[in-house]
Amino acid sequence: MQLELTLTTHGTVRPGGRTARTRAAVREATLAELVAHGYQGLTVEGVAARSGVHKTTLYRRWGNIEGLIADALELASGEPWPVPDTGTIDGDLHALAREVLTGFTDPEAGPVATAFVAAAVQNPAAGRALHAFFQARHEQSAPIVDRAIARGELPAGTDPVEVVRFAIAPLYYRLFVSGEPIDETVADRAAAAALAAARAGVLVTPPSESASS
Repeated sequence: MQLELTLTTHGTVRPGGRTARTRAAVREATLAELVAHGYQGLTVEGVAARSGVHKTTLYRRWGNIEGLIADALELASGEPWPVPDTGTIDGDLHALAREVLTGFTDPEAGPVATAFVAAAVQNPAAGRALHAFFQARHEQSAPIVDRAIARGELPAGTDPVEVVRFAIAPLYYRLFVSGEPIDETVADRAAAAALAAARAGVLVTPPSESASS
């Protein structure tokens, strides 16, 4: 959802007893309803029926649909994400781009990720939740670039977030702007372009920005 930056409908139930199980069940129901009916068709009643949690409880704990979506994304952002570690920045970026590709083309996870992006466009609360999700994924993927700098593969000061953005942005553009198909060739080209820009020093954080951060 990066969107793996994938949102999964198969998150494990975290320890914590009944409260954690209820939250997980509601999250799964929210995702399923979002995929089935879209943001406009998502209702508290539908989530209640699918999760088995009474709608009164949903209103009390989550408030409304926006609260349900935000909580589902918050849970997703805290889940382990398999950041590539192939031993080279070339291999890591290619693996990362292909993970995004898989996340959107997988028959189960793909519709969930797409539905969340659509919801974020239509609702400010969902948009803020999605922003926080991406921020968490950026932080998790930063070691890809940090390791490359340590190995001497990229210039010192290369911005990890910018490198990741460059590697996956073409996929999102095709998915949500141009409507063009994505495949392994597109993913590999995006990764190669990001790597070329990073090696050329294009993605090094300017001194003025480093000093102000």
